[in-house]
Amino acid sequence: MSENVKAAIGSATSRGAVLGAMFLMATSAIGPGFITQTTTFTAQLGAAFAFAVLVSILVDIAVQLNVWRVIGVSGQRAHELGNRVLPGVGYALAALVVVGGLVFNIGNVGGTGLGVNAMLGVDAKIGGAISAVLAIAIFLSKRAGVALDRIVVVLGAVMILMTAYVAIVSGPPVGDALRQTVLPDRVDFLVITTLIGGTVGGYITYAGAHRLLDSGLTGPEHVGAISRSSIIGILVTGVMRVLLFLAVLGVVAGGVTLAQDNPAASAFSAAAGQVGLRVFGIILWAASITSVIGAAYTSVSFLTSSSTSPRRRNLFTVAFIALSTAIYLLVGAAPVTLLVFAGAFNGLILPIGFTVVLWVAWRRRDLLGGYRYPAWLLGIGVLAWLLTLYLGYQSLGGLANL
Repeated sequence: MSENVKAAIGSATSRGAVLGAMFLMATSAIGPGFITQTTTFTAQLGAAFAFAVLVSILVDIAVQLNVWRVIGVSGQRAHELGNRVLPGVGYALAALVVVGGLVFNIGNVGGTGLGVNAMLGVDAKIGGAISAVLAIAIFLSKRAGVALDRIVVVLGAVMILMTAYVAIVSGPPVGDALRQTVLPDRVDFLVITTLIGGTVGGYITYAGAHRLLDSGLTGPEHVGAISRSSIIGILVTGVMRVLLFLAVLGVVAGGVTLAQDNPAASAFSAAAGQVGLRVFGIILWAASITSVIGAAYTSVSFLTSSSTSPRRRNLFTVAFIALSTAIYLLVGAAPVTLLVFAGAFNGLILPIGFTVVLWVAWRRRDLLGGYRYPAWLLGIGVLAWLLTLYLGYQSLGGLANL
């Protein structure tokens, strides 16, 4: 094989991995909780929820731009950077990510079961078990990296297209939503902080950036591509949030009262009947299985290093998914107390990990290969960091109440 052909194949593989990193970040954020949150808040705030969506997207961009830039330029994972900044910090961050990731992955597996149930009427536990086997098969594949990238891209596209269909069918008041994006009738800061925590909290913060390291696109010379990838990944999440918001808004604006036990399913059913319910099942399953993959992949990335062989990393990921599934099948779902506890953990992960990222950007140029970090990027990062401190404070309150 000629050197030119090898280079072309290598370039295509790298592009696929970068695309996979973008969608891994986006689909990790779009899980069962994402769907329920968006539906519930849309029912509460109506068109005014558009402002909360806009603010959360802007904060997400500020966080991910910094996280991807520092991790991508340094070529080191978040916990490795943490230990370089202050010995032990990386281990603490890894413990928080893995514990939170495991508990939430039980819920993600449960989400796949509910999705299969809505699609085909199959028992939720059977659907969850089958979905987990599919996720495990991806990491047992000889070309696990390529399979991972392709599956998250395809399922991400499926979620967006199907949600767009329901958004069109429900006929939302788009004009009112656009107006309230900048001039909202009501602003709810608790909703905004909840959205931010659910989109860049916990393991989600590092899903795409850690996948980026495996693509080989690291170092100061790739700053432009790293930044573009992080923004596109967040915008994919934002597009899904906006479409889901519009789909539910159309239903709520029409006077439909959503079911308390499953508001998202009732919204899709009200918009498009039985077809809408099946579409909801597909979207919930796709959102859940990609979150299973994202949570497992990212949690294991905190238990390994850059020198760990891909095969060993994949086997650890398989074990992580298997453990999450076994607990789901035995318990039925993660206990509410555990979910609250893991949610509080997620609130702590962002300020701790983001502090490390910003410190490296500000004071540890040696870890960035001599790269001069842009002052404007550090500035918006600090503003976002102050908000993460508030989220962390709220999380400590949640832990104290357990």
